[in-house]
Amino acid sequence: MGLYKRILLKLSGESLSAGTGHGIDAGVLERYVSEINSVHSKGVQVGVVLGGGNIFRGVSGSQKGFDRVQGDYMGMLATVINSLALQSALENAGIKSAVLSGIAIDPLCERVSRHRAIEYLEKGYVVIISGGTGNPFFTTDSAAALRAVEIKADVLLKGTRVDGVYTADPEKDPTATKFSEITFDMAYEKNLKIMDLTAFTLCMENNIPIIVFDINKDGNLKEIIIEGKPNGTIVKNS
Repeated sequence: MGLYKRILLKLSGESLSAGTGHGIDAGVLERYVSEINSVHSKGVQVGVVLGGGNIFRGVSGSQKGFDRVQGDYMGMLATVINSLALQSALENAGIKSAVLSGIAIDPLCERVSRHRAIEYLEKGYVVIISGGTGNPFFTTDSAAALRAVEIKADVLLKGTRVDGVYTADPEKDPTATKFSEITFDMAYEKNLKIMDLTAFTLCMENNIPIIVFDINKDGNLKEIIIEGKPNGTIVKNS
């Protein structure tokens, strides 16, 4: 086994759309399954939280006239759809998985509880936790941080389309430089947009490091978790 025994992997919903902005791309799902299996097959316990932005985002919905609370619940349901899609892809690959949810949806998924999630992880399941926190006004980043704390994850990994945290947006500023490591305090002082403040604070106060990495590079997750390569940026307490 590598550096971490139990991880929480946060993936955006938008990434599932393969750049189209909506829908679920089967090829992206297959790539995610391959990345998850590369560490799960080595004995690492894997929890996953998916966003729902490829289907519906509560914040953008409220800007279009939807009630914010209702819109957030719609966004939570979008994360359930994505989670069920990932579960199907995992099981097609012969990997046991379970979908838990912050909102109860019988018979699709169980209501999440810390004990149930840990029980599944210890039995070798990939545990996909959907439905956000179960409450409006919280992002899926906050949900990922909360679930990482609940399952006692060793690290929270945020899969993005860039290979770490930079001084500025590297897609807009060619002079931006990458941090290989940064403290929570420094990231806060520099106002780096890594995760929302609630998520950031949860990880900082519970001493859970965050690794920001490029999820679209094949083999990246295994290199970070199993081989210990610094393929990203680690944010941690000093």
